[in-house]
Amino acid sequence: MKKVDVLLGLQWGDEGKGKIVDVLTPKYEVIARFQGGPNAGHTLEFEGIKHVLHTIPSGIFRKNAINVVGNGVVIDPIIFKKEIDKLDERNVDASSTLKISKKAHLILPTHRLLDAASEASKGKGKIGSTLKGIGPTYMDKTGRNGLRVGDILSDNFKERYGFLKEKHEQMLGHYGADGVTAEMEQEWFASLDTLKRFELIDSEQYLNDHLRSGHSILAEGAQGSLLDIDFGSYPFVTSSNTVCAGACTGLGIAPNRIGNVIGIFKAYCTRVGSGPFPTELFDEVGDKLCEIGHEYGSTTGRRRRCGWLDLPALKYAIMINGVTELNMMKTDVMDTFDTIKICTQYRVNGELTDQMPFELNTEVEPVYVEMKGWKTDLTQLTNGDQLPSALKDYIRFIEEETGVPISVVSVGPDREQTLFQDVTSVESV
Repeated sequence: MKKVDVLLGLQWGDEGKGKIVDVLTPKYEVIARFQGGPNAGHTLEFEGIKHVLHTIPSGIFRKNAINVVGNGVVIDPIIFKKEIDKLDERNVDASSTLKISKKAHLILPTHRLLDAASEASKGKGKIGSTLKGIGPTYMDKTGRNGLRVGDILSDNFKERYGFLKEKHEQMLGHYGADGVTAEMEQEWFASLDTLKRFELIDSEQYLNDHLRSGHSILAEGAQGSLLDIDFGSYPFVTSSNTVCAGACTGLGIAPNRIGNVIGIFKAYCTRVGSGPFPTELFDEVGDKLCEIGHEYGSTTGRRRRCGWLDLPALKYAIMINGVTELNMMKTDVMDTFDTIKICTQYRVNGELTDQMPFELNTEVEPVYVEMKGWKTDLTQLTNGDQLPSALKDYIRFIEEETGVPISVVSVGPDREQTLFQDVTSVESV
């Protein structure tokens, strides 16, 4: 029986997962998104055109792949409709290749209002929510109040919607916030017709049937491991399990059906929104990383905070995910740096450690090693053998520190700017 490969981010999101899913899709028959919602922004670029997906799996532009939105995803029908409209404009027919789990939960207009009201009430302690209604939707899911995609087919759907809306408006009154408008509701209900265009499936049965038939499946994660609700920098995290285990609960795949785990990370670090970030740079180097890397959120447009690569955090993410191979993204952003730093340890209360502490607070001081920059335009390279020696040293150092091989080096946003490396086993130092 085939196994499901899992692809996920190892930092605070925005690692470049969408590009790699698109590149790898020809190797798979099914691409399945397993958690998160339209707070994700997976950017793909090919033939000179940039595409941003929020809910739909990143394999949608490859004609021979089936794409599944799994039960662990939360869907805003309005945003979903806009994504489909853009695909239609580009003559991408998703009607036969996109399937949606009946068990995926729906984001209501009041969920978005609650998200905004809750975030505003936190003042300086705000989490940095994308304000897409993700958190309140997952709260209703765990509180057993939520509405699921399959519910839109039931006769009493509007009655159930009204019950949940009334509950939400009582909560909005507590915040002193306005309730939903007739226009918002009208747009939301109209957008459900777009959802009904697609095959609504029992995704756990569907995916396991594909496995039994010998078909290859890639599970696509959203956000990043350091935003995981359990293992991330709590409370500055997302509302779902972004780690490998989330693929099991978000798709109905048994743990012993997981195969390779592909961990995606940037050659440096970024974070959007609030929360701790030990290697964050507040100088011209941080500004340079931001500008060269175009580090602005694809979902919110917010400027991303930038810093050097954090190996203790990376090793932690590798450990909890069982990563079998690494893909390093945006390597070209550091083409012009004379010197590059890597955080290898933290100093916490005067003691050195390479492990993640319970809290990443101001007492956590990064300890760096310096490496020589490669000073080469990587965007023109077409083969991994062409990598400059300084970059090969950088790669080798990361492999030795983590004990995991780097199989892909991305040197630009286009799907063609992806260099594959021979994977050999490495041992952690």
